[in-house]
Formats: sequence, C-alpha cells, structure tokens
Amino acid sequence: MTTPQQPAGSSANAKPRIHPERQRRVANALKIFSVLAWVTGVFLLLLVTQMIMKYVLGMDTSPWGTWVAIAHGWIYMAFLLSTINLGLRARWDFGKSIITALGGVVPFLSFYVENQRRKEVKAQFQLD
Repeated sequence: MTTPQQPAGSSANAKPRIHPERQRRVANALKIFSVLAWVTGVFLLLLVTQMIMKYVLGMDTSPWGTWVAIAHGWIYMAFLLSTINLGLRARWDFGKSIITALGGVVPFLSFYVENQRRKEVKAQFQLD
C-alpha cells in the first residue's frame, strides 16, 4: 500500500495561514485586554482591602476608599469593552466571553483568566 503524496513544502500538521492584518488586530486587542485585566485585578484587590479595613476592622477609609471603588468601576467597564473587542476579533463563543468578563469581579481571577486567554489567543493566531 502507498500513502498519498503531499505537495512539496506542506506538512500534515501545518496550521492554516492567518492573514497578517487579522493577526495585527488580534494582537493589539490582546495587548489592551492584558493591560486592563491586570489593572482591573489590582484595583479589585485594593477594593477588597478597603472593604476589609472598613467593614471588618472598622477603620475609616472614606478619603481613598471611595476613589478606589469609583476607579475600579470605570476600569472594569473598560475591561468589559476590551473583552468584547478581543472576543469579537478572536471569534469566541458567548460562554467564553462571559467567563472572561467575570474575571474582573472575583479577586485574583483576572490574573488567571488573562494568562489563560493570552496563551490561547497566541497559539490560535500564531502570535510571537
């Protein structure tokens, strides 16, 4: 028996070529998503710290606590937009987008989700 011949220069495990413009757009969306995931995570940790200080330890955190909460809210909205942007460009399903978006509301989860999505997107779009 013989096996079918493959054209010269191709391999059985070769990934399909992704258009460079699409790679560039996904790479830019991934950078923005990664930065905002980290910033959201840091502000969420600050917010949790503020809440523990205020409600558990009974400390007055009014000068900076209010600003941390407001900043986290605005940063989380930017994180949601970056998640939608990356999700549309990477063509994620709805469930993956929702799970990714929830990364900004559970302490430390944004760091894990960002790491997982970065690895997935880099592999899928042959980045770096």
